[in-house]
Amino acid sequence: MLVDATLPVPASLMTLLAGLAPLFTAPSFRTFCGLACGFLAQPGKRTVCGMLAGAGLARCWSHDRAHRFFSRARWSPDELGLAVAKLVAALLVPAGNPVVVAIDDTLFRRRGKKVWAASWFHDGAAPGPAKTGYGNNWVITAVVVRLPAISRPVAIPVLAKLVIKDTCSASRLWLARRMAQMLAEALPGRVIHVVADSAYAGGQLKKLPRRVTWTTRLRKDAALYELPPERTGRRGRPREKGDRLPSLAKLSATAVFEQVTVTRYGKITSIQAAGVTCLWHSVFGTRPVTVVLIRDRTKTGYDLALVATDIAASPAQIIERYAARWSVEVAIEDSKQIFGAGQARNRTARAVERAIPFQLACQAITVTWYATAGHHPARRRRPPRPCSLVPRQGPAIDRRHGRQAPPGPHRRKISGISLRPANP
Repeated sequence: MLVDATLPVPASLMTLLAGLAPLFTAPSFRTFCGLACGFLAQPGKRTVCGMLAGAGLARCWSHDRAHRFFSRARWSPDELGLAVAKLVAALLVPAGNPVVVAIDDTLFRRRGKKVWAASWFHDGAAPGPAKTGYGNNWVITAVVVRLPAISRPVAIPVLAKLVIKDTCSASRLWLARRMAQMLAEALPGRVIHVVADSAYAGGQLKKLPRRVTWTTRLRKDAALYELPPERTGRRGRPREKGDRLPSLAKLSATAVFEQVTVTRYGKITSIQAAGVTCLWHSVFGTRPVTVVLIRDRTKTGYDLALVATDIAASPAQIIERYAARWSVEVAIEDSKQIFGAGQARNRTARAVERAIPFQLACQAITVTWYATAGHHPARRRRPPRPCSLVPRQGPAIDRRHGRQAPPGPHRRKISGISLRPANP
């Protein structure tokens, strides 16, 4: 039961929220719990006032109390994200297992010239040929887990960084590398496997901690080198890289491909893959990488090239790890379409920088809450209703005009028999 309001909170949910209490002052924590519960209970727009109304507190608390929580209260969105990441890793990732992290960026559309850090960015979901949109661009980091309620990997967003043009935060790769380093410091003893697309590859990755591995798609024009030769004992600086390797097309012609079985995108498939250990010096510096060439549809050459700093992983593990990156796309779509992230219309700097991390943290808490307390392993999803051939009872009559109505697209006829769902 929250103080200052009659808001019953389930004990299982309050247990998760109580772990975040040290991040806030006592009044701010009560506001946080109220807005978090309103975020979950609100069926409509999840604006700031909408979350307050969803919790049933619109007549108990002043609206300024909710707006002040985002614009002036004492709490850090980074600390909130790291605390949620610790919660997810402790409850949903088995102890001792590495933590798989997927990173991607997305655009939350906004309007108005006074919205902090709003500008024109690339938007892959925009209709039409011009894939641009106006709003706030966010780089989102999600922890990829396996849940008993679903067969595919699930990404749980934990950290989010705002892209601000004309600053150091304008680089998405810089923000991604910084968040990966923050997760490594927050999860001591855990190996962090980061997965991202080809846009997240650059010189910033030379500063990665050793406990953080990076898996991404390799560019066709990547300059690869052999590992540096052993020291000869002569005076002078030793070589950092070996001889230049040929292009990927020529490398695939001489590489030895093997048949591997991988599970990706919900299917178990058998493909050909070849692994090469080398250096991508312009991106990872002197850190060895494994280049995996995938031959799926073509009989010669390669279809896809991946690169990973985890040289101990097999090509099959690298392929499955990169395929799990798609789960962050699903999580971002769910955050917009289901959870309503981005519907808050904040404009000031601190409010804009806090609203999205708060809503993504509520999304992560919701998934964790259901995985730990809501899902029962004995419950099964309702099976689909089978279709059966049911004889028609007679022609459909158009009541407005008193004549037989033409068969609509919803009714399929097979020799005078309609295909309709059978009664359960």
